[in-house]
Amino acid sequence: MIKAIIFDLDGTLLNTIDDIHFVLNESLNRFGLPAVTLSQTKCFVGNGARRLIEQAVGNRPSETVEKVYEYYSKKFAACGNNRSKLYSQEEETLLKLKSEGIKLAIITNKPQRATERVYAKFLAKFGFYKVLGQTEYCPLKPNPSSTLKILDDLMLKKEECIFVGDGETDVLTAKAAGIKCISVLWGYRTKQQLEQVGANLFAENFSDIYEIIKNNFH
Repeated sequence: MIKAIIFDLDGTLLNTIDDIHFVLNESLNRFGLPAVTLSQTKCFVGNGARRLIEQAVGNRPSETVEKVYEYYSKKFAACGNNRSKLYSQEEETLLKLKSEGIKLAIITNKPQRATERVYAKFLAKFGFYKVLGQTEYCPLKPNPSSTLKILDDLMLKKEECIFVGDGETDVLTAKAAGIKCISVLWGYRTKQQLEQVGANLFAENFSDIYEIIKNNFH
């Protein structure tokens, strides 16, 4: 029986790509670098802000990467998230899961300050047990440390927790932690990309998460 669900954030709980793309191009422009497309931004996200900037900046000196990263981090932390939104059927699904006593948590590679701001605006009402973003104390996914810490804190067996995310890093994190993963198909990766790293449970819409859990883990 599933007693806790750990969610990824960007592309899973929130459609944030338009905000990421806007601030990313604003940061690149600040240092005279060419803009990237929305499609490129989708490919770059998922492995933390530094990796996002490294890919967007391209083959340029590390000093340039650092300057853009520092600027982007400050700008994004202060971003109003006016272009971000919940996904269809999300609110009712999260409330249904909560009503059944399932603990909800977030583990994301987004920097912690930016994570807390967007969580406060869109997700605080759902009362997530833990909200963990990128800090010096939380290794980036696919390192399973944060996932295993949540299991320990809640005193759960591995079969009582499931990871839900849209990216390869989420599949790999779940695998490294020894728990199951539901890969969502409304995010920033294709089903084929997810299958290549071992994904085998897929949700096409938010209500599918509830149905998969109820039909497969009781």
